[in-house]
Amino acid sequence: MKTITKYYLVLTMIVLLIACAGASKTEKKDNKDKNVTIEEHFQLASNAAEKGNLDEAVRQYKRVLELDPKNAKAHLNLGIVYGRQWNLIVEPPKDIVDLTAYRLEQLPKTSMWKKEISEYKETLRIDPNFAEAHFNLGVAYQEKGNLKEAIAEYQQTLQIYPNYLEAHNNLGILYFRKGMLDQALVEYQKAIEIKPDYAKGYYNIGSVYREKKKTDEAITSFQKALEINPSFPEAHYSLAAMYYEKQEFKLAVEHCDQAVKLGIPVDPKFLDRLKPYR
Repeated sequence: MKTITKYYLVLTMIVLLIACAGASKTEKKDNKDKNVTIEEHFQLASNAAEKGNLDEAVRQYKRVLELDPKNAKAHLNLGIVYGRQWNLIVEPPKDIVDLTAYRLEQLPKTSMWKKEISEYKETLRIDPNFAEAHFNLGVAYQEKGNLKEAIAEYQQTLQIYPNYLEAHNNLGILYFRKGMLDQALVEYQKAIEIKPDYAKGYYNIGSVYREKKKTDEAITSFQKALEINPSFPEAHYSLAAMYYEKQEFKLAVEHCDQAVKLGIPVDPKFLDRLKPYR
């Protein structure tokens, strides 16, 4: 009887071991399937966002987060999509015929900017050192006029990743708007150190010099921006104004005409002042 009991005990242990092994394989398979599913949803979301199908992108990113709530990249991308939806409300597509009807249709989405910021904050709760999340949060704050919060986020971005070009540029823009010209100049100069062919950086440096009444330095910077990008309308317009101030009217007319040709709105009063020199 003891032999039989022992036999059944051994047999039961073998069965349990087999069951555990089978469960382990099944669990691994489930995890693998789960990972594939997450990747598939992520790819579907990315494809939808790329094609401008933002509602579908939101749906797919939410599906990713149902499967993996701590997926920081999905939270970040979802925030970016919410931001794009908000921008479509603020700046409707040019082909919209009935603007009122369009805005009424988009009305349920007017809280998107809050959702956008919420997703960036959740990203940073999961990964506090996610530089791109700090940057995008800064952009969201900047677009909503929360300049203090935007500056703090750009600064945090640069603490994590000092060579983040757009963070330097955007931080410079905010310093410029606050009248902190020296700080703005430092940020713009760092931007062109990172990317020497950054036309926008040279243009922004020119804007600082223009504000500081340093005409020659401003002109040199605007010219450098045009060397890199000859179709930079703002640089042409700024040069037109600077040359007019220097009474170099022929050059002022040339650059003003280029600005108009490139589609930038030009002050009608400025055009009138240039008429005698055409």
